[in-house]
Amino acid sequence: MGPKSERVYLTIREWISTGKYQPGSKLPSERTLSEELSIGRTALRQVLAKLIAEGAIEVHGRSSYRVPDRSVSTETPTDVEPWQIHGERTVYDNRWVKLSLVDVEPPGVERFEHHVVRLHHVAIAAVLDDQDRVLMLWRYRFVPDSFGWELPGGIVDEGEDPAQTALREVEEETGWRPDALEHVVTYQPMVGMVDSPHEIYVGQGAKLVGEPTDLEEAGHVAWVPLADIPGLMARGELMGSGTLVALLHVLASRGAGAAPTTAA
Repeated sequence: MGPKSERVYLTIREWISTGKYQPGSKLPSERTLSEELSIGRTALRQVLAKLIAEGAIEVHGRSSYRVPDRSVSTETPTDVEPWQIHGERTVYDNRWVKLSLVDVEPPGVERFEHHVVRLHHVAIAAVLDDQDRVLMLWRYRFVPDSFGWELPGGIVDEGEDPAQTALREVEEETGWRPDALEHVVTYQPMVGMVDSPHEIYVGQGAKLVGEPTDLEEAGHVAWVPLADIPGLMARGELMGSGTLVALLHVLASRGAGAAPTTAA
């Protein structure tokens, strides 16, 4: 760096070390810094890049800079105790749903019975094409008595690999066969009372192999532009937590400048 850039580098370093900008606080915009420090935008960005590489600042979005907050930690806490489980009794059970009462004892709290609903293991897939569109179904759901857009997905059969479930469900419900799918996350949609692991997969590319074969789950099949997803979400036209989790992952990955999958 030249003398001017070195001066700006030391100035910003001093601002941080003296507490002018506290951990977690946002630095002024590039334009403001450029004017206040009398330095061109290109040279300023070189200084900021060096500060980022050293860990002195962080970049958020395209050109928003913050001082890292080192007090925030994601290390596993060691001072939280689990609940004790003393037993479980079944209230209702069939092939689709099981309702149980579990005898639990949280730390420092008297024992009580907690309702637990056990549902099936589920796999859901977001399949994208080369035009930034996602394969979706417009369907009616009688429980909320409403129509909405969903990603294809369904129940993982006994002994079936969830990835194979996701591939199978996409083809059965839409007639499109994905080129490949990558696992993104496994989550519980209502972790306080319901046990139903949801597997989310994302993939790029698919081949049309025929008409949907799962008529019970079929709906209007369409490739929906990713640009339309925020509007659909705002209007409440995205159905189910799996659809929301998968699409939010895709949008966040695109916003961070990363590809949502590494599918082969």
